[in-house]
Amino acid sequence: MAGGGGNPVKAILYAFFANLGIAIAKLVAYVYTGSSSMLAESIHSGADTGNQLLLLLGIKRSKLPPTEEHPLGFGKATFFWSFIVAIMLFSLGGLFSLYEGWHKLEDAGPVENVWIAIAVLVFGILLEGASLLGCMKEIRAIRGERGLWDWLKESRNAELVVVFGEDLGALLGLMLALVFLSIAAVTGDGVYDAYGSMCIGSILLVIAVFLGVRVHALLIGQSADPEIEEAIEAAIAGEGPIEGLYNVITLQLGPQLMLAAKVRMRGDASTDETCRSINELERSLKERFPQIRWSFIEPDIVD
Repeated sequence: MAGGGGNPVKAILYAFFANLGIAIAKLVAYVYTGSSSMLAESIHSGADTGNQLLLLLGIKRSKLPPTEEHPLGFGKATFFWSFIVAIMLFSLGGLFSLYEGWHKLEDAGPVENVWIAIAVLVFGILLEGASLLGCMKEIRAIRGERGLWDWLKESRNAELVVVFGEDLGALLGLMLALVFLSIAAVTGDGVYDAYGSMCIGSILLVIAVFLGVRVHALLIGQSADPEIEEAIEAAIAGEGPIEGLYNVITLQLGPQLMLAAKVRMRGDASTDETCRSINELERSLKERFPQIRWSFIEPDIVD
């Protein structure tokens, strides 16, 4: 069953330090080479570095205690900042790379000191690959038996989904930049460098749109992970004094859950027994599913 275990903060820190080192190296390479792909990549890595700080801010804000105006807490702050990150990846990453490549086509001069750029790209691929492996380690601790694609479509952990998307986009971008820059060096035609920048931008746009759609669903209100919701339903239906389960509603609030359920109690149960049973059920559910922060269970005789 999917559940806890993964640590999104670790994945974010892996990505932060990797992107910071790569951004500095790419910027130095751009200064020496004038490569359009390297400029696009340096802007992309710089934006990714800032994005990790926004994700950390979202996690910190999500841990604020509930208030009178926000009785269900601030858990959705992680979704908001993850959505902002998707927008930044779309604009500062994808659109800028497309613009830079298109602009370079008008003046596609030869790339200078190309060996510096190639060395930086190889260095970046190693760092970004290490960051992606770190992110995958945290994802494996959460996704259980599900395939990676299924987990990405269903996961309620916005931070890990975004970090994975960023790391994947960065790694693919670095590989494309290396391929097109090498072709530009061999042919002496800088137009391939421009094509590389545009291909990088296209990939980043696709990833940014996917991340935006996924986080948008969480931002407007989405139920718990399907596996967790099924397990909650089974746990409620299996309680002794409960004869039937009418319905269950869950709402993902960042790392925490709100649970509402309507149940049919045994006909001969007294009011006191019903209250004690429901209280015990809520305690049991919170022990088994620590992510449940709010629980509202209502006994009834009809749905």
